[in-house]
Amino acid sequence: MQSSFQLAFLIPLLPLIGFLINGLGRNWHSKQWSGLIGSGAVLGSFVISLLVFQSVEAGQDAVIAYFDFIHVEGLHIPFAFQLDALSSLFLLIITGIGLLIHIYSIAYMREESSSSFARYFSYLNLFVFSMLLLVLGSNYVVMFIGWEGVGLCSYLLIGFWFKNQEYTKAANKAFIMNRIGDLAFLLAIFWLVIKTGSASFSEVFDFILANEGTAKFTATDLTVVTLLLFIGATGKSAQLPLYTWLPDAMAGPTPVSALIHAATMVTAGIYMIARSHVIYSMAPFTMSLISWIGLATAFLAATIALQQFDIKKVLAYSTVSQLGFMFLALGSGAYIAAVFHVFTHAFFKALLFLGSGSVIHAMGGEQDIRKMGGLSGKLKITYLTFMIGCLAIAGLPPLSGFFSKDAILLNAFLHHPLQYGLALFTAFLTAFYMFRLLFLTFHGSFRGTAAQQAHLHESPALMTVPLILLALFSIVSGWIGIPSVLAHDADWLSNFLSPVVGSVVHEVSHSTEWILMALSVGGVLLTIGFAWYKFRNYSATESKGVFRFFEQKWYVDQLYDKVVVKPIAYLGKLFNEWVEPHLIDAFVNRTGKTVQLAGKQIRFLQSGKIGTYVLFMVLAMVTVLLIQFFIRK
Repeated sequence: MQSSFQLAFLIPLLPLIGFLINGLGRNWHSKQWSGLIGSGAVLGSFVISLLVFQSVEAGQDAVIAYFDFIHVEGLHIPFAFQLDALSSLFLLIITGIGLLIHIYSIAYMREESSSSFARYFSYLNLFVFSMLLLVLGSNYVVMFIGWEGVGLCSYLLIGFWFKNQEYTKAANKAFIMNRIGDLAFLLAIFWLVIKTGSASFSEVFDFILANEGTAKFTATDLTVVTLLLFIGATGKSAQLPLYTWLPDAMAGPTPVSALIHAATMVTAGIYMIARSHVIYSMAPFTMSLISWIGLATAFLAATIALQQFDIKKVLAYSTVSQLGFMFLALGSGAYIAAVFHVFTHAFFKALLFLGSGSVIHAMGGEQDIRKMGGLSGKLKITYLTFMIGCLAIAGLPPLSGFFSKDAILLNAFLHHPLQYGLALFTAFLTAFYMFRLLFLTFHGSFRGTAAQQAHLHESPALMTVPLILLALFSIVSGWIGIPSVLAHDADWLSNFLSPVVGSVVHEVSHSTEWILMALSVGGVLLTIGFAWYKFRNYSATESKGVFRFFEQKWYVDQLYDKVVVKPIAYLGKLFNEWVEPHLIDAFVNRTGKTVQLAGKQIRFLQSGKIGTYVLFMVLAMVTVLLIQFFIRK
């Protein structure tokens, strides 16, 4: 076994140790030590992840079992890690971007007290540990442990400033909505264990391949399992109808938003489906449903982002939309294209969120883009890097987003032309709302207060250096998947992932590819031009008509409030005011009174007279004899 594989257990262990040290010592550590311990733990994981990646790229892979997690008759679930192309790529995303976010946080959170600062870094380390466990697990049970871990950490980090009641509500919302998907995931694991006798990926997939369509594993079993897993993915990766928690997750510190939206939690659903591609490829109904829900999510979130004015909310709905593109790719059978977009999106979305944090830092906490404008002169590094992020997510060559989004659009075109048309239109919406954000924030005249204008300044190096590095990767990260039409045999990513993550292969002519790319790029350029024309001299106006509808987020939150929240609240009130006092309490109280009354009556039998006791004994003996006589007869 490769020596790097022998060190693989340290990849999640180091962040866990960082969590324990910072968490237990939060009242004694200085800020410098807390930041150093938290960042150093992730740095160590990143270095070992690089070594593992190099071994995997050289053709090595392994499943390493450390101990028996569950071992009972008929069921063996080891605590084991699977090191292959898919897991090693995600390890680099999680630890690499996680490290930059940790470093950025040292400067961003410096106003916190030492105790709060250490608590923050302990939560970040625990978040990274949970996500690493999720992608390293060689079976669904270990994956589920990490899955629940990131859900817990999202609650802790979104509600980090827990004295603010609104932030606490946002944390509760994220936690509760994720439990819906998590329950479905758990039911899928139970179903697989009952049917296949295992939870390990290789054993489950081999069993289903050998028995699919038979009594041991019917087509119904396959559909139910894939649907349950997909429901789990909709919770973590914020797809319809379980997406509304993600925009509210902006309540947490901005680096947390970058970590959740770029490198960790929201990618869990894509990873799980890509890992389970063997069974999804045999479930056409589920695949079709995934593609349509992904497309609907991408479109809906993009329209909402058009009319948001909170800089972080625009980026939040952008994340939901981009996740929709990834699910569209998954549903089209283009698993590698989905993973490719996860990879590129991690860089430019982390860049955009951290860039927004730099803007908020310069504006003294202000997040409303209507009160910004003209920041490009004061925040030159932030502006340049933010613009690179906007160009990347819009899909302009040669930046990373162009290559990954082009791969998704191409597969959508070959899979379902109607889906391609809707996806292409949504891609144009992406370019429009991102450059609307750029122009309103950095161009034109300053629209804030004089105090805010006096406070404007570029962020310190601990914040700008991560921005520069992320901007660089936002440019070059897409080059690992350059299509053959541009450079023959340049698609390194497909060659790397194909042994682990198969994809539907479509034959397409180079001329078709060129036409589709030209259509996409041309449309994006026209959209950017229109955004510049519309917002170059911005003045605030009240939204009307359909734009008011978009600004109110399609009234989905209000719908959920009326259909779900209020009925449950009414039911709770009913139980509290009537069922509990008049039925439950009454039953319990009357039971107690009955026992008391029976005791008062029965105690008279304890008279202390020997003759009475002898009489009862004789009567009992006669009763037993009569019962025995009639039973035998």
